[in-house]
Amino acid sequence: MPTPHISAPDGAFAPDILLPGDPRRATRIAETFLDDAELVTEVRGILGYTGTYQGRPMSVMATGMGMPSATIYTTELIRHYGVKRLVRVGTVGGIHMDLQLGDVVAASSAHTDSAMTAQRLPGVHYSHAPSFTLLRAAADHADETGAPLRVGPVLTSDAFYQPDETLVPRLAAYGTLAVEMEAAGLYAVAAAEGVEALMVGTVSDHVVKGEFLEADERERTFAAMVSVALGALTRATSVG
Repeated sequence: MPTPHISAPDGAFAPDILLPGDPRRATRIAETFLDDAELVTEVRGILGYTGTYQGRPMSVMATGMGMPSATIYTTELIRHYGVKRLVRVGTVGGIHMDLQLGDVVAASSAHTDSAMTAQRLPGVHYSHAPSFTLLRAAADHADETGAPLRVGPVLTSDAFYQPDETLVPRLAAYGTLAVEMEAAGLYAVAAAEGVEALMVGTVSDHVVKGEFLEADERERTFAAMVSVALGALTRATSVG
């Protein structure tokens, strides 16, 4: 049944879903990658679609920006609509010097400067991790297709404009690949609800090098990222 933030009827979402932040990106994914996609929710301009991919039911819905917004939508999708596998697809800012623009990052863990998880598990520094099945499936898909996938930790930050200028180089020194704003929240929700989740993101800019992708380059790398995410969901479903 509809929730305060999702207007779809029962059964409107597939067990597998892609989660971009931007509603327009959700529309683009539905139109580009899914067959027979239908709009199933549009509350507050957050668009969600369900269609098929390679004959399998598949959904895509925006989550907005940041962990508070993303955790609201993912929790409702899981509890009220039975979603079982969630893959976040978006952009990340590269911070590791070996990372290149256009690389696709799969977050094997997510550090965070947010207090959201601390409220879930007081006194514990929780390790935010994805579904190994989805992560392995994404890596296998990249190996077979030649997608520029990098696997490693990311920082999920509450601050888009980071006030601590020393934080990025310190994180990079510990092997952190990139910074973004949703993965840790997604991983915590998935763990609490007993479902599978993964964050896959395109390096659209490099925080240290001062580089960024032009608009046409963003579109090309966007397709590579979504293909990795869809490949992961398809393979994980076959395994499961």
